[in-house]
Amino acid sequence: VQLQASGGGLVQTGGSLKLSCAASGGTFGMYAMGWFRQAPGKDRVFVAAISWRGPGDTTKYSDFVKGRFTISRDNAKNMISLQMNSLKPEDTAVYFCARARGISVQTRSDQYALWGQGTLVTVSS
Repeated sequence: VQLQASGGGLVQTGGSLKLSCAASGGTFGMYAMGWFRQAPGKDRVFVAAISWRGPGDTTKYSDFVKGRFTISRDNAKNMISLQMNSLKPEDTAVYFCARARGISVQTRSDQYALWGQGTLVTVSS
């Protein structure tokens, strides 16, 4: 299974973008999924995650995106999305989607076993 992230681009402060992550060569399976980001010269950090619990998904967000970003998943389409609103210049980073090792939300990168290639988001001031 491979993950492919898309939807990045250049946007002005206050604008919105929607990132998508699709699975090819297989399905997401019964795993939690997450988004991380890495700004230039900085470590990769957790952004958001969503569990796999059938109809009752659980989500978790980092404090710096809570209230602005929304993660969702469509298991039928093997896709997760990250709706990003009220974007700020500090949101500029390469965004990675990843599949966790289990069904529950995870925030540490070592708890994810499968990673996509990343998509660049640039927020201009």
